[in-house]
Amino acid sequence: MNEISHFLKFLRRRLSFLVVIPLVAMIVCYFLIRRLPDTYISRGRIATGIVDKTSQLVSNKMQVQESEIVQSFDNLVQMMRMKKIMDRVSHRLLIHDLTVPKDSVFLPPSEKLENLSATTKQRIANMLRQREDSLPDPVPDKLSEARMKAVKDILESMEYDENSLLERLNIYRLATSDYLEVEFEAENPRLTAFVVNTHISNFKEMYTQRLLESSNRSLEFLDDLVLRKRDALNERMDALKNYKIRNNVLNLDEQARGLYAQILDFETRREVAKKDVVAYRAALKNIDQRFDPKDRRFVESALSDANQRITRTRNELQSANDQYIRSNFSPGAKAKVDSLQEILSQQIRIASDEPIYSPQSAKADLVSRKLELEIAMELAQSSIASIDAQVNRLDEKYSGMVPDEASIQQLEASIEIASKEYSDALQRYNDARLESYSPLTLTIVEWATLGERQPSKKIILLLVAGVAAFLLCLLAFSLTYFLDFSVRTTAQLADATGLPVLGRINRISDNGALRGFDELEASDESTLLFKDLVRSIRYEIDEEVANPKIVAVSSLHDHAGKTDLTYGLAWAYARINQRVLVVDGNFSQPTISSQAKAKAELGDFFTRQDSYLYPDSVDFLSTVGGDMSLLEIADERTLREKFAHLKEQYDVVLIETPALTTTNQAKEWMLFADRIVVVFRYGRAFMEDDKSKLEYLRSRNGQLSGWILTGTDNEIEPMGRVLKKI
Repeated sequence: MNEISHFLKFLRRRLSFLVVIPLVAMIVCYFLIRRLPDTYISRGRIATGIVDKTSQLVSNKMQVQESEIVQSFDNLVQMMRMKKIMDRVSHRLLIHDLTVPKDSVFLPPSEKLENLSATTKQRIANMLRQREDSLPDPVPDKLSEARMKAVKDILESMEYDENSLLERLNIYRLATSDYLEVEFEAENPRLTAFVVNTHISNFKEMYTQRLLESSNRSLEFLDDLVLRKRDALNERMDALKNYKIRNNVLNLDEQARGLYAQILDFETRREVAKKDVVAYRAALKNIDQRFDPKDRRFVESALSDANQRITRTRNELQSANDQYIRSNFSPGAKAKVDSLQEILSQQIRIASDEPIYSPQSAKADLVSRKLELEIAMELAQSSIASIDAQVNRLDEKYSGMVPDEASIQQLEASIEIASKEYSDALQRYNDARLESYSPLTLTIVEWATLGERQPSKKIILLLVAGVAAFLLCLLAFSLTYFLDFSVRTTAQLADATGLPVLGRINRISDNGALRGFDELEASDESTLLFKDLVRSIRYEIDEEVANPKIVAVSSLHDHAGKTDLTYGLAWAYARINQRVLVVDGNFSQPTISSQAKAKAELGDFFTRQDSYLYPDSVDFLSTVGGDMSLLEIADERTLREKFAHLKEQYDVVLIETPALTTTNQAKEWMLFADRIVVVFRYGRAFMEDDKSKLEYLRSRNGQLSGWILTGTDNEIEPMGRVLKKI
C-alpha cells in the first residue's frame, strides 16, 4: 500500500502532463479527421439451405451435428472470400467506371485511370468482359503479364483490388439461423449496393455451377460403378450355373440330405438284421439240442425232396430281397418279396405235414419251426450283406459330393459378396440421383439497396486518440517510476542497505551545496527546512553517544554532500552552546578549507608537539590537501594524544573524511572516530562495486550511526520501486 501511495503521489505531481498531452492529441486528431467523408453500409442476405431444408424437394431426415453445421458455414464464408470471386467483383467495378460517364462513377478516378485514353479504356473493358464471358472462373493466364499488371495497378490505385475490398467486406452468419449476411462499407452508397449484389450473385452462380458439376461427376462415377458391379454379379452367377450343369448338380443340399437319410435308414436295418441273425442262431441251436443223432438222420432223409424245393424258393427269395434293398425298398420289389415269402411258407407247411418222424417221435412241431428259423436266418444274413453293399455305395456317393459342396459354397459366397456390393452401389446411385433432383442451392432472399449512412466516427476517434495518449503517458510514467533504481527516499535507502537511516537534508542553494557556513544564517524556506532537518540528525547522534565525541562524516562517492552535512551539524551543535571543531580531512577535495577561516592547519597541529587549540563557538581545522593520508602525517599514538586533547577542548569534533572510493584514507580517519555518519546523494543508484563498501560499513556496526540522504527536494518525491537489500 505504501508503494502504491508513493506511485499515486508521483502521478499527481505530473497531472498536468496527463491532462495536456491527451488534449493535444485530441486536437491534432480533430484536424486530421475533420474532412473524413461519411460512410455507408449495404447488406445482402443469402439462405444456404444447410439448416432450413424446406425448399428442397426431398429432405434428408438424418440429424446433422451442430459442429458440422458450423463447419459448413465456415466453408461458405471462406469460399465467398476467395480470390477468384473477389477478382470478378473488382473487374465489374472497373468495367463500370470505364464505361459510364464521369458523373456516374463510384469513386473519383485515380491518376492512372485518368491518364488512360477513351480507346484504351474501351479496350480494357472489352477485354475484361470477354474474359468473364469465356470462363466461369477467371484465369489470369488468358491475359498477358503486361496487361494483367496494368489492370492490377489500376485496381490498386482505385482501391478496387482484392485486399482493399476484403478490408471493407464483412460476411457472417446471423446467430444460429440459415442465413449469411454480406456487408460492405464505402463512401458511396451506390458503390456499397453494387459490390454486395455483384458479390452474392457471382458467388451463387459459381457455387451452383460447382454443385452441378460435382453432382454430375458423382452420378457418372456411380453409374459406371453400378454397371461394373452388376456385370461382376452376373459373371459369378453364370459360373455357378455352369458348374452345376457340368457336374450334374440339381440341388446339392437336398441331395446330401436324402443320401444321409438313406444311409441312416440302411444302418438301422443292418443293425436289426444282425440282431435277428443272433436270435435265429440261438433258437436253432436250442432246437438241435432237442434232437438225438438218430432222429436228425431220419428227418434229413425224409425231408430231402421238400428241402430241395424250399432251397430253390429260398434262393429266389434271397435274390428278390437283394433287389428290394438295392431299389431303396421300393413297393414293387417289396410285393415280389412278400409273394416269395408266402410260397416259401406254404412249402414249409407241406413239408411239415409229411410223416418225417418215426412213430415213436412226437417232435413234428420242432422240425417245422427249425425250417422256418433257418430260412429266416439265411434271409437276415443275406440282407446284412446287401445292406452293407448299399451303405458303402451311398458313402462313396456322399463323399463324392464334398468337393462339389466346397466349390458351390465358394461360388455362392462370391455371389453374395457381389450382390451386396451391387446393392450398395445401386443404393448410393439412387441416393445421389435423388439428391440431384433437389440439390443444396443458395437463395438470395434479400438484395442490397443503397447504403445507409453510418453515424460519424469522428467523436469515437477523438476519444480513442485522447485515451490512447493518456494510456501512453501513464505507461511512460509507470516505466519511469518502476524501472528507476535510484534512491529518492529514506525508506528506499534503508531497504537497499539494511542499515539505519538518521534522516535527510535538502538543497538550500541553486548549485545544490552550501557556499559557506555563514549561508546558514539566511531565513528562506529551504534554509529553514535544512536547519530543522539537521537538528533532527543532531538529536539522533546525541542519543547514541554523549559528549565529547568525534563524528566522522563519509560517503561512498565524491560530491555526495558531506560538506553540507558537516556545516549543518556544526551549526546545530553551536545552537545548543556546544564547542565544535570542524576538521577538513578530505585531502582530495578540501572544500571546507577553501571556504571557512581556519584556526589552524591540520598538518601543523598533528606534527607539532606544542600545537594546541583553544575553542571558540565553531572552529575549523583546515588542510592543504594533496596525495596524503592521516597516518602519513603522524603516527597513531600521536594522533590519539591529539584527538584526546581535542575532546578535552571541544564537545564535538566533526571530521569530513574522503569518500570510500579512497578506502584507506577514509578508514584511517574512522579509526579515531566515536561515531560514523555516511551520506548518500539523492537520485543516485547503487552500483555493483558498492557492495564491498557496504560490507565494510556493516563491519563497523559499533561505530556506524546511519545514513543521511542529502540533496533532496524540500518535499521528497518518491520515485522507483522499493529497492531490495544488496
